[in-house]
Amino acid sequence: MSISSNRLFPAGLFSLKRWGLLLAFAICFSAPSRTQSVVDCTGTTPGAFTTINAAVSSAGPGTFILVTGPCNEDVSLSNQTNIFLGAWYGTRATVNGQISVSGSHGVYLYGLDVSSATRTGISVASTQALILDSCTSNGNAANGLDLTASEALIISPASFDNNARGGINLFGNSTAQLTSWSGQPIDISNNRGPGVYAAQSSFYSFGHTTVANNSAGTGSLSGFGVDLRGGGKAQFGAISGPNIITGNQQGGVSLQETAEVSFWNGGSQNLIQNNGPVGVTAGFGSQVTFFTDVEVSGHSGPALDLYASSQGYLFGANYLHNNGAAGDPRSAAIRVDGNSEAFLRGGSVSQNIGPAILALVNSSVDFNGVTFSSNTGGVIACDSSAYMVADLATGYTTAPGVSCRTPHSLGNRLLTKLQPTAPDWSALKALQSKYMARATRK
Repeated sequence: MSISSNRLFPAGLFSLKRWGLLLAFAICFSAPSRTQSVVDCTGTTPGAFTTINAAVSSAGPGTFILVTGPCNEDVSLSNQTNIFLGAWYGTRATVNGQISVSGSHGVYLYGLDVSSATRTGISVASTQALILDSCTSNGNAANGLDLTASEALIISPASFDNNARGGINLFGNSTAQLTSWSGQPIDISNNRGPGVYAAQSSFYSFGHTTVANNSAGTGSLSGFGVDLRGGGKAQFGAISGPNIITGNQQGGVSLQETAEVSFWNGGSQNLIQNNGPVGVTAGFGSQVTFFTDVEVSGHSGPALDLYASSQGYLFGANYLHNNGAAGDPRSAAIRVDGNSEAFLRGGSVSQNIGPAILALVNSSVDFNGVTFSSNTGGVIACDSSAYMVADLATGYTTAPGVSCRTPHSLGNRLLTKLQPTAPDWSALKALQSKYMARATRK
């Protein structure tokens, strides 16, 4: 799946490939499950298992394992198929230890508060259709959630906070999808490392997700809210509420090595605010797309920084304002450097320190329908190697605040990009209803 050229993830492809697995999972439970086990780690329920591992060791496909905590153990789910494990519906169960899932398909975890003093809270490898419903993984010695060659679907409320190495880490063609149709939040904050890290993997948020106040950790751990590398991909669709990326130490979003990110409106805004030196930075062949209602503000550097053969596409009523710092000759709302390109269609760029757009080193900017106001350096400034194509009256000699060459009078490039749509959540909602029916105390 790629967003290159006309490149947003095709709306039907994710639904067909990924949600088909969930639908198959739901069908497996169309008849009553064969087994239900009860775990009471306090030892006060007669006949109940006293550890989760003991219940798992005797479980087969179709088993519900209902837990009362706190449970002090590392839990291992290996080679499991179609198993439900979690707190009684509407309650929560604490697991003081790691939950590891490997080689499995169709594992549903509900209402678990996980914290490991020695490692990552939830570690997943070679597993498909893992569902984390109303789970947290906070205060771990490593990451909140690790996915390797796996896919996870996360249902709010959820949090991955205060972890010693990072919030959510995705490796090896993994996928994480965050859903919040209930309107409850998902929080990825205050980690010593990136909020979200994705290498050769994909991350999707469909709203009401906050990525905040993450800071640089030891070694190579960055302090970005979202750190995408090695072809990593992310989408932030503001459907069930705003996505907010704020207060991250090194910047809001970083893309390197052909990574791709898109922000799009599904009824709410995407807000990228007050992330230290930069809102979104993209380099080494990476690509950024803003659709309508992306607001980027409050950074000491650019709202959008493109460098090393990267591209930015801004469509519709996006608002970039109050970015930059006095005394910095590279200060601008949008900086395009090193054989990079920016395409703007509509939107507003205002009240930034420096020009609205700064183009450097063989870069180009193509814009029309954009409102520029109160930027201290004018509309656009270019070095001698950069160019613009714009809807300004005539070239840079007469347009106020413009210092940039126009190589031709052929007009703007025709661009067509389709905004993604929300996936079909019916199969996931059916599974959640099934859990509620089976896990409600009589």
